[in-house]
Amino acid sequence: MQKQKTAYLLMAIPAVVFFFVFHTYPALQGIFYSFTDWRGYGDYNFVGLKNYFNVFKDDRALHAYLFTFKFAIVTTILVNVISLLIAMGLNSKIKFQKTLRAIYFLPNILSILIIGYIFNFLFSQLIPLLGEKLGIEVLTNNILGNPDLAWWGIVIVAVWQSVAFNTILYLAGLVTIPSDVYEAASIDGAGTWRKFWSITFPMIAPFFTINMVLAMKSFLMVFDQIIAMTGGGPGQSTESISLLIYRGGFEGGEFAYQSANAVIYFIVIVVISVFQIRVLQRREVDM
Repeated sequence: MQKQKTAYLLMAIPAVVFFFVFHTYPALQGIFYSFTDWRGYGDYNFVGLKNYFNVFKDDRALHAYLFTFKFAIVTTILVNVISLLIAMGLNSKIKFQKTLRAIYFLPNILSILIIGYIFNFLFSQLIPLLGEKLGIEVLTNNILGNPDLAWWGIVIVAVWQSVAFNTILYLAGLVTIPSDVYEAASIDGAGTWRKFWSITFPMIAPFFTINMVLAMKSFLMVFDQIIAMTGGGPGQSTESISLLIYRGGFEGGEFAYQSANAVIYFIVIVVISVFQIRVLQRREVDM
């Protein structure tokens, strides 16, 4: 038994070392530099909490936070609604059920950047061309070039790709519901809507909680889709926090300042995730 424990320990040590070197140490280093004026090179001086206070005074940072929250909330809601509808459809008795499940999951395994570049071409070239050919004026404009509409293009792409993963989780929850529960409800005269609210949704509530938390966390860190589709533009209308931190820290000589921004954002994401879990788990109990 002692030899077995030693073997397990030896197998775990490399993973712990790699995790510390490539994750924990860089994170601690970033926190350290957030209290300095380091630009990413040269010498630095300690400035205390100055960087943290400046983040709350930065209009560009505040705009990025507002855009990111707006994007994350809208996309999270759309993804979960669409995923649940698809999962319920795939869980019903239809032909080619397994094939359809595989097809729906395909977007999740594709590269986000590649998908972003493809949709960039569709929105900027193909759709306006089709709009001209069909005489549909609404489609002739590239929405990615419109400051008010560009973020909807990113939402469409994010939803299209993310629905796959959430659908699989909802399917895992739906198969745990015994069929005789629905049969008993049908005998009592319950309709489709009543079955959903009284049986389906309460019994998949834990899966709903997981999907909501994971989706919100993922969309709060949106980066690749924006890089591939708008680059944060037009202007700064689609600049997310992740993109602002990247550009300011690695391209703008604001390494220490954006490190402080990253620490604040990390805390924000943790607080939102914990809040979601507490509220949604309380709802599970109430159900």
